[in-house]
This record gives sequence, structure tokens and C-alpha cells, in this order.
Amino acid sequence: MTTTLLSTAGELHPRTRTGRRAVVMTMGALHEGHATLIRTARDLAGPDGEVVVTVFVNPLQFGEGEDLDRYPRTLDADVKLAGQSGADVVFAPAVDEVYPGGEPQVRITAGPMGERLEGASRPGHFDGMLTVVAKLLHLTRPDIALYGQKDAQQLALIRRMVRDLNFGVEIVGVPTVREEDGLALSSRNRYLSPAERRTALALSGALFAGQDRHAAQEALRARAREVPATRARAEALSAIGESRAAADAHAVATAVPGGPAAVRAAARQVLDEAARLDPPLVLDYLALVDPSDFTEIGDDFTGEAVLAVAARVGTTRLIDNVPLTFGTFGAAS
Repeated sequence: MTTTLLSTAGELHPRTRTGRRAVVMTMGALHEGHATLIRTARDLAGPDGEVVVTVFVNPLQFGEGEDLDRYPRTLDADVKLAGQSGADVVFAPAVDEVYPGGEPQVRITAGPMGERLEGASRPGHFDGMLTVVAKLLHLTRPDIALYGQKDAQQLALIRRMVRDLNFGVEIVGVPTVREEDGLALSSRNRYLSPAERRTALALSGALFAGQDRHAAQEALRARAREVPATRARAEALSAIGESRAAADAHAVATAVPGGPAAVRAAARQVLDEAARLDPPLVLDYLALVDPSDFTEIGDDFTGEAVLAVAARVGTTRLIDNVPLTFGTFGAAS
């Protein structure tokens, strides 16, 4: 399909559309993860709707010593990939278009959630992110805006901003896209040497280890609930690998380490091993949090959670996460 490249809101606003407008916000250097977002936007907008992809490297999101100048800028390739994925428009404004008076004096503040995890590691990052998202929502005027779940804290904060400040837009989260080896797709992956990439696989490896431990726990709890409090209970638990000494269903279901503590321990073991590799993985944080406010969950927590990790390999900082659900006696979501 033909994709139109625009650089000003004055060009975008007069466009005629009969259906819904869906927007995918990016900083460029598009890859398959972005393509998945765009294809999802196309499906949601429908044949009569319009899909707009924004390409803007937001200077407010980069702190001192971060890679603003180094961040890849590949607009021609971005327009091609966006078009192949179903975009009608690529909106690539200059900095003066987004911030016509220079750095804005009035900004969105992320609040307490924005000071945790990524916010603690990158002070001011989320204030800059929310400010540009608010600006781009006004500039593009969408009905729907889509964001990747790989940036889970960012997605949670955008949802909170839209709810708290009454933005008239639907926010849709799209699952993380991974490469064949499990590494979450990111524009920063291109910075990794082959040796660094091997070390970086510990991020997804740790998350999958935590996810597997969680699934095993939930399966055991579900099985324990189904089996009557008789000898059959011990036999059933033994059949799924538990020792007869731990055959009492309640004891097994509440044993320590278990629940969130066991999930954290399984993930941390993988990260500790990666810290001894060459080159080493330097952990920033491993957290198991409530997605509503990104605070750590306790061992009695029930409901949806996010297991999140951030680490540096060489000079490249990477993040990843997986969603989990506790207390429903099912596998990870």
C-alpha cells in the first residue's frame, strides 16, 4: 500500500477518514516488534480506518550519558516497513514541531509509579515519555493508541495518564515479540556483539525460569485442590514428582520457598550465573510487581503481576518482562 510521509500536524489534521484512527508511536529504527504493533493497529482500525505511525526520537526521554546521539535514525527504511505492515501515514515531525518553544516548561509528571524501577534507574525518563505521548496524542488525534508490553511500566503509566487526565483515547497493549533465541526485540539489540548477545539471553532465560517455576506451582496447587484429603492425595502428588514426605496438599501448596519468593529465586539464579560470564551481565533490577502501581508483591498476593528485569551487557542496557497470574490455580498468562 502507499504510505504517506508527513512532518507537520497541519498536514495530518485535514486528512479525510471515515473510520477510526489508530496510532503506533515509535522512535524509529523499526523492527518486527513494531511491525506487529502496526499490523494489530490495521486490524483494529479496519479497512475504513487509518493507521498512523509516529517516528520521533524524543530528547526528553534521554538522561545524561544516555544514547540520544547514538540512537539509530533510519527513516527511509522505517517508512518502507510501516507501509508493508499496513500503515497509511508515517508522521515524522522535527523537534521544533513537537516542542515549538524549545523544551517545554509545563510537563506531565509520572508521580510515584514513575520513580520506581525504570524511573529510579533513569530519573526523569517517564516525565519526558508521558509529556511526548501527551503531545503526540494531541497532534495525531487518534481513537486508539497501541504500545508494546515489553515496556510494561511505560504502558502502565500511559494508561494511568489517559485515565487520570481524561484523554479520549483507547490504549491497547500488544504482547512482546521475541527473536528465535528468546531475546525480546529492541532497537538496541543491534548494539550487541555476538558474545554480548549470548550473555543478554539471560534476561529472557531468567524470566522463563521464573515463569516455569510459577506454572509448576500453580499446576501443583490446582492438582492438590482437586484431590480429596485421602491416601489418593499422596498418590496423586507423588505422580507429579513430589515426595511422599510432602504429600499433604496444604503443606505442598504453601511450602517455602513457594509463590512469589520461588519465582524470584528461580529467575535470580539464571541472572547470577550470567554475572559470571564473559562479558558479564550487570543486573540493574529484578522485580515481581503489581502492574497497577509497580510495587513489589507479597507472598500472599493474588491476581495479575509482572516479572521484570533490566540489565546492562557491555554498554547496552536492556529490559524485558513476562506477565504472571497468582492465586487462580492456572498457568502463567
